[in-house]
Amino acid sequence: MSQRLPSRKVFSMAIASLLTGAMALPSVSIACTRTVYVGDDGTVITGRSMDWMQDMQTDLWAFPRGMTRSGNAGPGSPTWTSKYGSVIASGYNMATADGMNEKGLVTNLLYLTEADYGDDQNDPPLSVGIWAQYVLDNFATVSEAVDGLTEKSFRIVAPKLPNGSAATLHLSISDPTGDSAIFEYLDGKLTIHHGKQYTVMTNSPPYDQQLGLVAYWQQIGGMNFLPGTIHAADRFVRASFLLDAVTKEKSTNFIEDVPGQTYANQAVGQSISVMRGVSVPIGISTPGQPDIASTLWRTVADQKNLVYFFDSATMPNVFWVPLAEVDLSEGAKPMKLAVAGGHYYSGDAAAHFVEAKPFEFMNAAPSN
Repeated sequence: MSQRLPSRKVFSMAIASLLTGAMALPSVSIACTRTVYVGDDGTVITGRSMDWMQDMQTDLWAFPRGMTRSGNAGPGSPTWTSKYGSVIASGYNMATADGMNEKGLVTNLLYLTEADYGDDQNDPPLSVGIWAQYVLDNFATVSEAVDGLTEKSFRIVAPKLPNGSAATLHLSISDPTGDSAIFEYLDGKLTIHHGKQYTVMTNSPPYDQQLGLVAYWQQIGGMNFLPGTIHAADRFVRASFLLDAVTKEKSTNFIEDVPGQTYANQAVGQSISVMRGVSVPIGISTPGQPDIASTLWRTVADQKNLVYFFDSATMPNVFWVPLAEVDLSEGAKPMKLAVAGGHYYSGDAAAHFVEAKPFEFMNAAPSN
């Protein structure tokens, strides 16, 4: 039975909504997308794309547990010792942009123009560059992180990024149970969306408005019509549709029963496919709209098997790092996998990590 196309009235409403959403987007946002795939067997895969208007000099790092940290935002900044080791992707080698710890907890930092961290001097200051790392260091599950960040609120301090852009960010986290949470600072207050239903995240507008947008488009039906621009609101809708559409079990139609062709590999491949489906090709730009940024790289985290995948937009190779193959034990040395500067790998890249002095997180201390 064929599907009925939407009426002209509904189609016109869809176009109007799309154009209105695009025009309303802030002119300084950049584009990233994050999804959480949950398979019928409990497989959980978190994928994200990193879109930015210049090379972020990203490298991968292996940080062992037992490292001493500081909030790096001046007097009153918290200090801690990491409980869990992690593998992360850096931004400018001054911030943790993305990563997974040895318990399978994943963090992703995405841009949010509307972010307003406030200036409550009663809360301890924490540099935005170490926000995601703080979560990886201290928590094993989403519920733990939600409780911990609720009980101990921070004043996020966010100096400008190296290219002069404001470091207005929101944070997503997920764990091997499929639990998920979105953290946004709006009007100086921390807002948390916590639940397994929060599987997709992009940039502007704030998350509650993104949920309203996808609810509208679900009435139209993605097999009939989907918004096609590369603005954040449209990517949210498309990523939601694609994530719901992909199979959640092993597909015998496409995967032969041979060694190496596992359901986990299929799920990772599907997640990479979804992320590529909402990526922005290198070179695309729109005059007068700096919010249009090319996808630089994508990561996919297999949280059940603890494997972290990296997919560069400028290289044809996908490579991965099994966390079991890097030393994250207390007392181990921090390790670096050079990606910036044209380094490339294929397949299991764990053996290519080398001991390195860890980068210094973004200094957010007030200047004298």
